[in-house]
Amino acid sequence: MSSGDGDHDGAEPAHGSLPCVLLVEDDDGDAVLVDELLSDAEIDVELRRVVSVSEAEDEVATGSVDCLVVDLGLPDAVGLDAVQRLRRAGTRHAAPPALVVLTGLGSVDRGVEAVAAGADDYLVKGEVGPDLLGRSLRYALQRRRSVAQERALYRSEVRAAETERLEKALLPRPLVEDPAVSVMVGYLPGGEGLLGGDFFDTVETADGRVLSVIGDVAGHGPDEAALGATLRTAWRTLVLTGTPPEEIFAGLETVLRTERARPEIFVTLCQVTIAADRSTVDVCLAGHLAPMLLTGPVGGVRCSVVRPVERGRALGVPVPGGWPTQRIPLGEPFAVLTYTDGLVEASLAAEDPPGPAAGGRRRGALRVGLAGLADLVQDELDTDGIVGIVERVLRRVRRLHGGPLVDDAAMLVVGWTGADDVPGERSSTLADSVEWAR
Repeated sequence: MSSGDGDHDGAEPAHGSLPCVLLVEDDDGDAVLVDELLSDAEIDVELRRVVSVSEAEDEVATGSVDCLVVDLGLPDAVGLDAVQRLRRAGTRHAAPPALVVLTGLGSVDRGVEAVAAGADDYLVKGEVGPDLLGRSLRYALQRRRSVAQERALYRSEVRAAETERLEKALLPRPLVEDPAVSVMVGYLPGGEGLLGGDFFDTVETADGRVLSVIGDVAGHGPDEAALGATLRTAWRTLVLTGTPPEEIFAGLETVLRTERARPEIFVTLCQVTIAADRSTVDVCLAGHLAPMLLTGPVGGVRCSVVRPVERGRALGVPVPGGWPTQRIPLGEPFAVLTYTDGLVEASLAAEDPPGPAAGGRRRGALRVGLAGLADLVQDELDTDGIVGIVERVLRRVRRLHGGPLVDDAAMLVVGWTGADDVPGERSSTLADSVEWAR
């Protein structure tokens, strides 16, 4: 219902035409009193009511509540439990609802404690009138709007800083001299556009081998991004100092155990080593998804998923086992496509234009999946070839998902054109969510 006929003086809603005030009160008499006070307070709001903290948590979860007015004497909350629970529920949203508590005449101290615990204001039953109630709600709603603006500014500043770090640390310049080697990379940040721990790199050694790695740090956020950048730098250092490919993962695990913030953090990796004569590819997996091989002449490139003989354990997981290497012979121009699980875990929330790829399936499928991603890559190869394949696949997956992905997604394609006079493609794509939303 709507209460009051005057201006709402800065109380702008996040949803709907009026700010939504949710009264959490199990006493019918007190609920009627609050309704009457709001009617006289000259503040336009939509007043709704629930009788327990559990019901209030469900309402807050919808994101439609702008302000909570909470009685501290509820049947399913003791002491400040109501304030703490509702504050936790609100943190899931960019603009958590404001919170005003109601206390009895003999519980003023509890009101002060509630403010210290995170409430915006407190009101004493029996002493509050229309003016005081209206002023308290206006203040709480205005504070909520200010917090939302500050968070938006912070996210914008962090995104800019993280993007700069991404370009320097997670999208490094490949150290490859062979002009016939292609290196195509792309990164699509998930969530709010902040970085996670996906990373990749490619280095050509003095003897002509080309080593590539793609990795995924468990988790999402600045700590994981920093750890991913550290591991990428460590990997490059190990390669440049002549560490045999089969010993690199052990060195990286030592760095991981030293640098990770929590002992439960682990990392998955896929390392690809292209022989100096380009006749074989060695694949080493540490709990990571298997790569895809792109083989065949221009205009007829085929995509196939490597079937790993054995998959090594993820780095940082306290279980026995090493990291076996699988050698794949190749006799023609090829490319190896590696990726992180943000691509296969993307949901199919939006329809895709009809086509033979699994990505063309309609609503109903839960996620892209490995087979769907392989079909999608093949569809893009059949349509426009291998040039620009990374950016096209990232755009397609994002479109299928219906917007920014939940998790980060990275893709690295390293290949050989088959002749020195046929130059390989070199490209780097930072798929910024804001830019791609235009």
